[in-house]
Amino acid sequence: MKAGALKRNLPGYLFISPFILGFFIFTLIPIVASLYLSFTDYDLFSAPAWVGLNNFREMFQLDEKYAHSLRVTFIYVFAGVPLRLMFALFVAMLLNTASRMVGLYRTLYYLPSIIGGSVAVSIMWRNVFGDQGIVNLLLSFLGLPVVRWFGDPLAALWMLIFLSVWQFGSSMLIFLAGLKGIPASFYEAASVDGANAAQKFLRITIPMLSPVILFNAIMQTIAAFMTFVPAFIISKGTGDPLDGTLLYSLYLFKQGIEFFHMGYASAMAWIMLLIVAALTAVLFASSRFWVHYEAKGGNG
Repeated sequence: MKAGALKRNLPGYLFISPFILGFFIFTLIPIVASLYLSFTDYDLFSAPAWVGLNNFREMFQLDEKYAHSLRVTFIYVFAGVPLRLMFALFVAMLLNTASRMVGLYRTLYYLPSIIGGSVAVSIMWRNVFGDQGIVNLLLSFLGLPVVRWFGDPLAALWMLIFLSVWQFGSSMLIFLAGLKGIPASFYEAASVDGANAAQKFLRITIPMLSPVILFNAIMQTIAAFMTFVPAFIISKGTGDPLDGTLLYSLYLFKQGIEFFHMGYASAMAWIMLLIVAALTAVLFASSRFWVHYEAKGGNG
């Protein structure tokens, strides 16, 4: 019986074996190894030495640059994610209108998401915001003072935030799918009752779209915490000016690869995981107050 079942299921086991092997080798084992290394002093060349909670103690009590990278990352996430979602929703609503060219527009608007995080685009972004870049030329043309994007820590961070907002395509497509699912009869009934555009947006679009907003907020928050390539390329791996672009993931990379503090970097990775998990839990917990699930006939 067992041999017969094994023979029947063998093709299925063979098909799923690459995924199972990949999961163990590239996901589960590295996760367990990083948890162990977070309690060690490990430089990649000698055996890990157990140090208990020293890495975590150093992180929160001695390493000022760690606190700075955490602060920079929070600004990046809490400013960039809402702006990105608002811009994505705005574009999705524009593309939700009937037009013969709407298919082409959707493709063009999605392109930045495909190439937005690449090395080439980060280099382009660095040139666009350079002292002689097109942004400063435009500011000069408008009679506004130019900005030294690479000399001011806050300006450099906003440059990264603008790049993250520009990568709105994936969120926009999800919003667009959500907008397509809202029955037109709701808007028609609101029009009969005399509702204006703002009232339709606030009373129909936002509540009906709230599950999609929650999904996008969670996914984009997680992605924002993992942002690495733009910060690395734009700052040339330094986090300059004055650590203004020293995102958490970039500092983690510098500790692990540049300074060979792999144990410390592992501890940083686990703290990042806990922060992201906590923020996700908060978003889920708050959803019962503002997310409308039609199947339940109201919030929660």
